[in-house]
Amino acid sequence: MSSATEPNPLQQLIYAKTGALTRDLLLHPGEFGLGKVPASIKPDGTTTSVCGFCSTGCGLELHMKDGKAVNLSPSVDWPVNLGMACPKGWESLTVLKANDRATAPLLKGADGKLAPVSWDDAMKTFCERFQDIQAKHGNDSVAFLSTGQIATEEMFFLGALAKFGMGMLHGDGNTRQCMATAVVAYKESFGFDAPPFTYADFEESDVLVFVGSNLCIAHPIMWERVLRNPHQPKIIVIDPRRTETAVAATHHLPLKPKTDLALLYTIANVLIENDWIDTNYIANHTVGFDDFRQYVAEYRLEDSLENCGLPSADVMEVVKAIHEGQRVSFWWTMGVNQSHQGVRTAQAIINLAMMTGNIGRPGTGANSVTGQCNAMGSRLFSNTTNLLGGHDFRNADHRQKIADTLNIPVGNIPTENSWSYDGIMEGIRRGDIRGLWVIATNPAHSWIHQKEAHETLSKLDFLVVQDMYHSTETAVRADLVLPAAGWGEKEGTFINSERRIGLHKKVVPAPGQALADFQIFRLVSHYWGCGSLFENWKTPEDVFQAMKQCSQGQPCDITGIRDYRMLDDARGVQWPTRQDESTGDDWMPAQQRRLFEDGQYFHADGKARFIFEPPQAPNEEPSEDFPLRLLTGRGTAAQWHTQTKTSKSAVLRTLYSTTLLIDVSPDDAAALQLLPHDKVLVQSARGEIEARVNITGSVQSGHVFLPMHNELTNRLTFPQFDSYSRQPSYKNAAVRIVKPS
Repeated sequence: MSSATEPNPLQQLIYAKTGALTRDLLLHPGEFGLGKVPASIKPDGTTTSVCGFCSTGCGLELHMKDGKAVNLSPSVDWPVNLGMACPKGWESLTVLKANDRATAPLLKGADGKLAPVSWDDAMKTFCERFQDIQAKHGNDSVAFLSTGQIATEEMFFLGALAKFGMGMLHGDGNTRQCMATAVVAYKESFGFDAPPFTYADFEESDVLVFVGSNLCIAHPIMWERVLRNPHQPKIIVIDPRRTETAVAATHHLPLKPKTDLALLYTIANVLIENDWIDTNYIANHTVGFDDFRQYVAEYRLEDSLENCGLPSADVMEVVKAIHEGQRVSFWWTMGVNQSHQGVRTAQAIINLAMMTGNIGRPGTGANSVTGQCNAMGSRLFSNTTNLLGGHDFRNADHRQKIADTLNIPVGNIPTENSWSYDGIMEGIRRGDIRGLWVIATNPAHSWIHQKEAHETLSKLDFLVVQDMYHSTETAVRADLVLPAAGWGEKEGTFINSERRIGLHKKVVPAPGQALADFQIFRLVSHYWGCGSLFENWKTPEDVFQAMKQCSQGQPCDITGIRDYRMLDDARGVQWPTRQDESTGDDWMPAQQRRLFEDGQYFHADGKARFIFEPPQAPNEEPSEDFPLRLLTGRGTAAQWHTQTKTSKSAVLRTLYSTTLLIDVSPDDAAALQLLPHDKVLVQSARGEIEARVNITGSVQSGHVFLPMHNELTNRLTFPQFDSYSRQPSYKNAAVRIVKPS
């Protein structure tokens, strides 16, 4: 890639054929995410950036030398982590140096092998192939799968480009795999996707209830905030496994898997029967309680052993703790979200918070902990599950507002919602979708029922993968690989679990010809022929200003955030932050901003909803052939998702076993005559994998556990989806263990 100021004759010929944007890319690589760190960052000293791993959103101090970040430490004044970092955060720079980074576009040739090509060839091929598919099969025959791991501005640009410029209807993100359940639950209950809490609530509760959450492992810094709680809180964990969080709890309810809905209804009924509810809050701020009261009356405490596998006395202890608490907070993560009935389970948690008046006050709330670093950004601004800024594709007024705000023809905006992730995969299997653009995600590893997922991807006419690494399970299947810069090699914002918008910065150059996703989208818009729609979006901060305008008047209004400088100085800002709050150019918002302090929700009547539904058994239960129930979850604090990044760190690899271990209870190990570290085959109706036995009391008899991060685990998982969120149920499958002959 040339950095000369004047083109040579060969370059002049290239420019004549590729236009001004590609010319600028070759002559001014720094503007496109290549080359040196921006001059605004001091070449020596420190600068602060939000971490790019999980949704906690920690602040990291990046130590610069000769214009590059050479080390980092946790920021002591960042209101999220307060000087702490988990192993992944400490290794954030290390994973950028892996030898399998994608450093040039790769195109599959006639021999079936990927080989380097120029960006010009890559972009021409991208557009020609996708446009040819659309010409033959219709605009809807091309789709995209996005991510919760790129900047909010990049999500915004991609969603606008794909749906307003390229004519796509269908596009979803990998946040469907982790957060769709919470999104739908909040929308139906509160009227908007609005987690109400701030991390200070971990320290201000006197009772914390964790449902399907191993916070200690999945979000270690949030757990550190729990440990800072000065109130000697009661910690209640509802989880089939005796997780690290359950070990540290004051109360653990090891319920039978998939009975959490029945348990939560039982808790609600006992609270109602004892008149341990906040009748004033219910009357003034909610709708539907009388129907809910009548429904849960059938969930009697004395039936909890039969319904949930829990002694009634143990359940009663938890009910009393909730009643006696003055500030009770309820928290959930993937154990709820990744379930066949996750939305109603999340709403059962929300119901408990509302009926006891534990919402809108310090130390309270019905609080969903997000997974990926920017899943919240994806939920609001990716143009997938909703129109930009939490608007509705089906609402004509919303479409007109976004069209006017972005100065695009309203006819370019789809009038219907996209298919969800599973619908897109099904569309590929039917032949309705022929081209797929995958950005910063790895469905060949992470999608449920891996064998079927691989068969599905093989049906595509053209698969484009845009990623940091050329070695992911999805990238190696691609027809075209676009090399992307990673965290630390570009700038933008992430939105964390507590709705805090944090700035991440470019502190090292991207390798080779890799570009920021933002600049790849600029190139695509140019080559596609729709660049005029986005001609004002030259930098991520340009798009941030457009995001602000689209958010105006919405619950997620961020018009009061002036610019990136304000985000940096404030150490992140939580939404909503409206322009009418500002008192001047030097105004800064409060660091802790809870929702619903006034008891006003986002439904038209200002009230929250009690929503409920009878529990249903999952579609696959243990049987004579497959007698064990497989549970999955996070393995250690050093692993993350498909290990695309964490596996690149030698330090992180030493913190977990590189051998796939299956957790087996002592009773089941004895019955199957298994010894520690025995090599076994784990089989489901969909496939088999090889693992080593780990005998542990953390799982109950009849259950086994595998880490979700291992590339083999999804060969076994059962493809069932929540009816409302379409989120996959990763936490339940029937398996058997056999010794290889």
